[in-house]
Amino acid sequence: MKSVTIYTTQLCGFCHAAKRLLTQKGVNFDEIDVAMNPDRRQEMMARAGRHTVPQIFVGETHVGGCDDLYDLERSGKLDPLLAA
Repeated sequence: MKSVTIYTTQLCGFCHAAKRLLTQKGVNFDEIDVAMNPDRRQEMMARAGRHTVPQIFVGETHVGGCDDLYDLERSGKLDPLLAA
C-alpha cells in the first residue's frame, strides 16, 4: 500500500471526515497539522497548489480534499490508487 499524507487542522470537520474514511479502510497515514506549523502550510500549498485543508496525497499523487477522496471511494478508484 502506498504511503498517505494528509494536511489538516484540528478544527476542520472535512479533515476529520477524510481521516475517518481512511481509518475505516485500514489505511495508515501521516497527518501534518498546518495550524501548528506555518512552514508545513507553505509546503502543502507548494505541493497541492491549494490553501484549504485537508489536502491528501497518496504517494506523490495529489488526491485533493475530502470531497475528492469520497468521490474516489464512490467511483471504486480509491482502493486501486492505494494499492498501486
